Amino acid sequence: MPKLIVRQQYLNKITPYIGKQIIKVLVGARRVGKTTILHQLSEHIKQSDNRANIVYIDKEMHEFRGIRNDEDLFAFVQERIDEQKNNYIFIDEIQEIDNFELALRQLFAKQYDIFCSGSNARMLSGDLATYLSGRYIEFKISALSYPEFLQFHHLPNKNSSLLKYIRFGGLPYLINIDLTDEIVYGYLRSVYNTIILKDVVTRYNIRDIDFLERLIEYLSDNMGGFLSSKKITDFLKSQRISLSVNTVLNYLHYLCNAFFIQKVQRYDIQGKKRFEVNEKYYFSDLGLKHSIIPYSPDDIGKVFENLVYNHLINLGYTVYVGKLKNMEIDFVANKNGSTRYIQVSYLLSSEKVKEREFGNLLKIKDNYEKIVVSSDEFIAGNYKGIKHIHILDFLTQT
Repeated sequence: MPKLIVRQQYLNKITPYIGKQIIKVLVGARRVGKTTILHQLSEHIKQSDNRANIVYIDKEMHEFRGIRNDEDLFAFVQERIDEQKNNYIFIDEIQEIDNFELALRQLFAKQYDIFCSGSNARMLSGDLATYLSGRYIEFKISALSYPEFLQFHHLPNKNSSLLKYIRFGGLPYLINIDLTDEIVYGYLRSVYNTIILKDVVTRYNIRDIDFLERLIEYLSDNMGGFLSSKKITDFLKSQRISLSVNTVLNYLHYLCNAFFIQKVQRYDIQGKKRFEVNEKYYFSDLGLKHSIIPYSPDDIGKVFENLVYNHLINLGYTVYVGKLKNMEIDFVANKNGSTRYIQVSYLLSSEKVKEREFGNLLKIKDNYEKIVVSSDEFIAGNYKGIKHIHILDFLTQT
């Protein structure tokens, strides 16, 4: 029996909405733990409400294969409703049900308490916004953060633990298997194949699967690099592929919808505006990324950027890549009207590197927090008002 460990940060966010007339929607990639959180919410309800009637549907289980569309879903739920009790409806991987939003609207009108999860951002946010605008709240569930990884695997916060997190990633099921390359990457490759096949290829009827995989390898090789139309064109030429740039951009969009990668837009710090071109892409889970192209120490700078980006997202920040004239600021992170500017470097290996990382931040003329993150063994703390934080300390900030 797989171990079940409570991810308290998510329960703390969701439980205040139990019993409230609003649909709770958990979104995220497959295998990041949405099902476990739904089960934990169900157990919480059973313990706190002795009049609870829980209807649970898991579309990944064979027994629910007959629920194909909104009519099947509505009929299945109605047969199991107990009007003498408080009815709670749980639907896992709801995007597998055609026109699910029509059934949700009917069930919502009957004032049942509804929880659902899904692995496709467009279907959930788009269709729910159309049919249930203002009647649902979305919770993004991610793979384990670094502090959660330490908790789940009973590891101390030190470099060797961070390296395991980098190589194997944060899918919760890893606590049930040995952390060896052969076993972990066998599992991760199966998860990767499921995400790509079910949530990208089948969902969007992609025919050129070979090119899709080459595109993912290209993203893996160029993690955290700007991806412009010219770079895409050059890549297509190198692959002797006749697809259009727009088709490739659609493929990238599909991968984002499956929560496999995340797009980061550029932000003009002086002009206070976002750019719609030349985005960066980071991987939602580094273990899945390294199941495609194995981890290499030569990539550590890109890996650190990906780690910092994912941590900021987990903390609830909206994150951009900053542009200040001809300079780049790795991350501009906004939350609740406040901003943090962050530069990431593996090591400040020379005065030139130090001047670049701190110097770019010093040119930003506002009073928001400015941080350099690195893995240098000796960190002074502050430099002209800019904080210098070790990567292990930054990733354990809450």
